[in-house]
Amino acid sequence: MPSGKRPAVQPRQKKFYWRDHAFPPLAFLVLAASIFPAGAQSASLEEQVRLLQQQNAALQQQLEKQNQSLESLEKKVGDLEASRGVAAPGNEATPEKGGFNLGKVNLSGEGGIGFFNTGSKGFAPHSEFRVDEARLYLEAPIWKEVYFFGEADLATRENTDLNLHAGEVYLDFEDVSQLWGRDGQLNFRVGRINVPFGEEYLTRYAMSNPLISHSVSDFWAFDTGAEIYGTFGKFSYVAAVQNGSNKNGVQDFDGDKSVTGRIGFTPNRSLHFSVSAMRTGNLDVAGDNLSALWFGNGFFQSLGGPATTKFHANLVEGDVSAKWSRWLGGHVSAFGGYARYGDNDPAADNGRDIFYYSIEGVQNLPKKFYAAARFSEVLCADGVPILGLGNGSYFSALTKDLWRLSLGAGYRFSDQLEVKLEYSLERGKMLSGQPRDHEDFLGTEATFKF
Repeated sequence: MPSGKRPAVQPRQKKFYWRDHAFPPLAFLVLAASIFPAGAQSASLEEQVRLLQQQNAALQQQLEKQNQSLESLEKKVGDLEASRGVAAPGNEATPEKGGFNLGKVNLSGEGGIGFFNTGSKGFAPHSEFRVDEARLYLEAPIWKEVYFFGEADLATRENTDLNLHAGEVYLDFEDVSQLWGRDGQLNFRVGRINVPFGEEYLTRYAMSNPLISHSVSDFWAFDTGAEIYGTFGKFSYVAAVQNGSNKNGVQDFDGDKSVTGRIGFTPNRSLHFSVSAMRTGNLDVAGDNLSALWFGNGFFQSLGGPATTKFHANLVEGDVSAKWSRWLGGHVSAFGGYARYGDNDPAADNGRDIFYYSIEGVQNLPKKFYAAARFSEVLCADGVPILGLGNGSYFSALTKDLWRLSLGAGYRFSDQLEVKLEYSLERGKMLSGQPRDHEDFLGTEATFKF
């Protein structure tokens, strides 16, 4: 699940290694001299010293093996936490356990309440108070390492009503790799799950997003299917096969499924890299209508003429992030990618190339304040629908270029409550040459979790 709702992994304490404090050989000679009578034979003394040295070497080897075993155990615990929501970047995660324990059932939630205003062509031109997000999470053990997870969305920015909607709802079969005696190498999920493309969706929810808005591309989705994920040392992976259709979040009108995969590499606690790839599969124009995958605050949709019956998109993306603990801590993250749209329109070639990128930085400040900035852009020479911060008229219009500069600041009362302020400047150009402006965003929001 998109999370950033994960506590920072505590730094390992420096272990005490006997090998770093082993007695030098002279100490053994002194010890041996104090044990054996002065009249003992030289050969006997040398034999005793040799035996002591051998015992010391054996002890050092044994302690080294124990230290290695402890480090391996710590890593396994970290891998398990990674798959359960205390993850390093790039691992699939459910929300951090908190909230209320009702027997074996854990109930938690999060949300955001804000005040938004945009220009005359933006999504909130009349200065609105909003329940921006309100989500409840339920997690319960089923059998051994099998868990149920359910997300109820009471309010989201993407839904224009306050009706109840389903978020992620799945069964999680953890540590399947225990079948061959390994922790964390293979886990399995089935149900309604996030589409694991890219990494922005992992920090998309209000509490984990340092800003209020997202990038221009903003890839994310819920979709029904099956997923495997796990870790191998410093590598992590996730792969999913899902319906690919947005129709009711349930039905699929084309048997060609979406396939998504991501491989991550975390060489140390400061750096993380990943590469993602996805194909939406063929989508039926009349039945599916839209892709499950969100793009540009909208969806992929058919750009063909009336005779078009199928459309699809293929995507690839690279992500990188770095964090630091000096100067109160912070991070910088960036991603960039390419998408290719296509359809089976017999009257025209509607294929087009879409390029996108984003870079974000966050710096913690004294007294629980922080500052954040993000610049993102989507470019398509032949034009593609990009809603962005604009109103619904851009959902069917073709945009060549749209960029957004977001500047924000926040104050963290605790890990469970913070307030943030953001101003975003958004500019672009339509395929017709008409500029996109009057979409700038000003917002403030209080975010919370329990």
